[in-house]
Amino acid sequence: MRNLIYPKTIVQHLIVSAKGFVMGAADVVPGVSGGTMALIMGIYEELIHSITQFTQPELYKKVFSGKLPAALKQVHWSFLLALILGIGVAVLSLASVLEHLLETQPVLVYSFFFGLILASVWVVSKLIKAWNAQTIASFVIGAVAAFIIVGLTPTNTPEAPWFIFLSGALAICALILPGISGSFILLLLGKYAYVLGAVNDRNLGVIVVFALGAGLGLLGFARILNWLLEHYYNTLIALLCGFMLGSLRKIWPWKVELDGAELTRNVLPGGGLELLYALVLVILGIGLVLLISRQDRQLPQ
Repeated sequence: MRNLIYPKTIVQHLIVSAKGFVMGAADVVPGVSGGTMALIMGIYEELIHSITQFTQPELYKKVFSGKLPAALKQVHWSFLLALILGIGVAVLSLASVLEHLLETQPVLVYSFFFGLILASVWVVSKLIKAWNAQTIASFVIGAVAAFIIVGLTPTNTPEAPWFIFLSGALAICALILPGISGSFILLLLGKYAYVLGAVNDRNLGVIVVFALGAGLGLLGFARILNWLLEHYYNTLIALLCGFMLGSLRKIWPWKVELDGAELTRNVLPGGGLELLYALVLVILGIGLVLLISRQDRQLPQ
């Protein structure tokens, strides 16, 4: 794992919030992962490490003994707070907009994100210090696994609190796992429209239960990822690159409905202006990632 650098000034925290906004916007779209955005914006390892800090037993001992200032010094809380604020603003402000665009202009929306993810595979692969049999195998396994997962059929599931809690725990794991989006996991669980509707309607009961599940799932999964980053960095990054490549199956812009809006099949594009607009948006997505990758991957000190 590389040396981690955390924000210190107000401007640096605003930059983190802006990156959180991008992560939140991406996760609203089924098939696009906020973890992918964190990787290409250079904050993925900071994110995983910061979340893992909240699993320390000593932290909670200090909190419950009234030593809050000492507890806060053990965690990078300001980094996470800035990031969460950005994600929250994006979800609350863009959920209804993206929901409308996905209904009215799905080809154009997915074209932009297709270009974005395609370029991300190339950019993130450059983080791998050495390609060998192990990293190549990890890449292939990730690509095949993601390709199969995103091709699964959504199912009907209960709306009971326990299942909303479980859905939050599973979806949040995908949020920090590049290539597999939290929105798509919710789609597979049959809870994407339900949770999105709860956010738009400000249904606090559903939101709180979902958030509790997400919180516990996030702490557990982040601890696993942090350990893998420390001990198997190249192998994990190769696996994540594979996830992103395999996930392109889900965000292929041209689809036909087979049995309801949630069951589709990829098809070849037609002609006309829509194809031209789609290609322009693919190029814009690629260009955006390449532009971001030119920036310093670490926050300024």
